[in-house]
Amino acid sequence: MALVKAARARSGRVSASSGPACVSTVAVAPSKVAVLGASGYTGADVARLAVTHGGIELTALVAERSAGQKMESVFPHLRGAPMPNLSKLDQVDWSQVDAAFACLPHALTQEIVAGLPKHIKVVDLSADFRLKDVETYAKWYGGEHLAKELQKEAVYGLTELERDLVRGARLVANPGCYPTCSQLPLVPLLEKQMISTDNITIDAKSGVSGAGRAAKEASLYCEVAGGMHAYGVGSHRHMPEIEQELSKAAGVPITISFTPHLIPMSRGMQCTIYVNLEGQNTVDDLRAQLDDRYKDEKFVIVLEEGQIPHTRHVKGSNYCVMNVFPDRIPGRAIIVSVIDNLVKGASGQAMQNMNLILGLPEGMGLMQEPMFP
Repeated sequence: MALVKAARARSGRVSASSGPACVSTVAVAPSKVAVLGASGYTGADVARLAVTHGGIELTALVAERSAGQKMESVFPHLRGAPMPNLSKLDQVDWSQVDAAFACLPHALTQEIVAGLPKHIKVVDLSADFRLKDVETYAKWYGGEHLAKELQKEAVYGLTELERDLVRGARLVANPGCYPTCSQLPLVPLLEKQMISTDNITIDAKSGVSGAGRAAKEASLYCEVAGGMHAYGVGSHRHMPEIEQELSKAAGVPITISFTPHLIPMSRGMQCTIYVNLEGQNTVDDLRAQLDDRYKDEKFVIVLEEGQIPHTRHVKGSNYCVMNVFPDRIPGRAIIVSVIDNLVKGASGQAMQNMNLILGLPEGMGLMQEPMFP
């Protein structure tokens, strides 16, 4: 069933009511879009996806320290792609821009977004607008939120779960990579009370690009290659984001055990999630629920029994691939979920959300199949 679903989804035959359409049948002028933070990995991936999009035109690429340079001088893999030169924020003619991707660090984003003209629609890839409680933001991110009124209107944009809200939003808070990989399998099961709200354990692993492009000792080749290590143990900033959305799905407060690890590859993310079954539910029931929830979704694939998701099979794509397995401990199940952390975990999902707020088919610019090997 799942493989039939995957084949149907890849052919583009998806539900008009829920899944993302792939092509537009109406000829309209492209929406004019800016990318703020174009010299980082997520900004570059937004630009890469925009090149063949067809429904948007890149009119500004903002990178303060690289202003005046061509994009290909910062990212040679984009050589030959039609793009404007990099510029400073104060050089952008906002009257010629309809929307913006904010690919900036947290804390910096909130002030910049608050200062944009009101007609600009924004998909923010930072953490600044993900947490609904500004006090929780201050606790986890170490500073007061400086755009509290704007925070109130932000829509949390896990696209498959919040599609209708995203469509009408002016500001979308794009989810983090770990929250995306974790929530897509967990939320449908919590909504149906098929798993316990207690003792949810998420063992997460990410490629090094998740740490960003800035030079850091912990990201140097000799610090990463040939081994793996945990980080942010018991203190990673994605924990309150995951708990916020899981609690919303369950209707009760949830506290998770979450430990991320850095592994020596550039792209990819895997979350191995351990849950307790609720009532008489079985592993097959969990898989059936996920398959039913995502059967009309282009970008979420539930594998058949026994098939294990691999990060190498989603590289460069907007897919999330998942499956559920029995644990040797009675009454427990193991969920494995994989994404490309820079695409479905960041820029690809941001493009999904941008498509929706601009009234474009959701799958535009995202129909690339994974790169393998």
